[in-house]
Amino acid sequence: MATHVPDDFKCPISLEIMSDPVILPSGHTFDRASIQRWLDAGHLTCPITKLPLPEHPCLIPNHALRSLISNYTLVAPLKSQPWPQPQTLISALTSPSTPLETKLNSLTQLARLTKHDSALRRKLTEWGAAPAVLRCVDSDDSNLLEKALSLLLNLSLDDDNKVGLVAEGAVNRVVKVLRLGSPDCRAIAATIITSLAVVEVNKATIGAYPDAIQALVWLLISGKGREKKEAATALYAICSFADNRRRAIDCGAVPILIGLLDSGLERAIEVLGLLVKCKEGREEMMKVNGCVKVLVQVLRNGSSRGIPYGLFTLNCLCNCCERLCFEAMNEGVLEVCMGLMVEENEKIRRYTSSLVQTLRDNHAIG
Repeated sequence: MATHVPDDFKCPISLEIMSDPVILPSGHTFDRASIQRWLDAGHLTCPITKLPLPEHPCLIPNHALRSLISNYTLVAPLKSQPWPQPQTLISALTSPSTPLETKLNSLTQLARLTKHDSALRRKLTEWGAAPAVLRCVDSDDSNLLEKALSLLLNLSLDDDNKVGLVAEGAVNRVVKVLRLGSPDCRAIAATIITSLAVVEVNKATIGAYPDAIQALVWLLISGKGREKKEAATALYAICSFADNRRRAIDCGAVPILIGLLDSGLERAIEVLGLLVKCKEGREEMMKVNGCVKVLVQVLRNGSSRGIPYGLFTLNCLCNCCERLCFEAMNEGVLEVCMGLMVEENEKIRRYTSSLVQTLRDNHAIG
């Protein structure tokens, strides 16, 4: 008999054990990935109570429940059926005669095994899992593709695997999925780019790959909520490498990011905060009508994470253009800055002080 898993440990949406439980304003807990998909699909109600939610509901980590689940899975693993050895599962992926259903099952089990086990992730690559999984990513079957991407993402979480996966051709496959995959697959593909880009050398390799940055920018235009967010996160990860900033700018990222920021995607300001560091980025931002207005709105309504990027970006622009200083003043930036001066966040106070000094130096403040 299988060990009974408490119902409270299961996500009400996926019915699987939660790996990252978060609390909705309704008071109910869900796995972050499941509830994010629900919200990204445009639902503005709690899946359980059906009561309305705020437009951008805060997802509060349920640390206590996460700890309970972690301890439970350590002492009471599921015992419904003994799983095959990982080598056997990998062999099932590489054999041309393996039925599709068996491959799907192998990918599912390998993804579960590797989700929280870094040692196993390294072992799987030693046993040849990478080329086997990448062949599955080439599949025309959407279910096989999505499960293969999930396993590829897990393998990429280990730093020792990141360079090897790129060398095996992961970027080629992932970029293709960014263009042609389903919405869920495209979101996972963008997340894989973010994971691989943690290693510095991979940032340059990914950025230099034909169409990689262009595909992410395209996803910002054509994707839905979760896809746009993951694409912006991936761009942020690879644009910490200076050469990639110019590539993103050449692909037309700046006006798209400003438009997304104006529509409420705060992750866009983080990317703009990198692109503004180069001359080409500043020049492109100056060309966008309403750019200053959008940035001031970030200072007025943004989160503690987004506001510093907004302050930095606006300060860089005002430093090189007196006209933008007066435009910012007309948008009420000084009043906003006075409020930010008393923030507890030291970084926000420091960046606010720098922006006020820039306005003063450019005679926007009398």
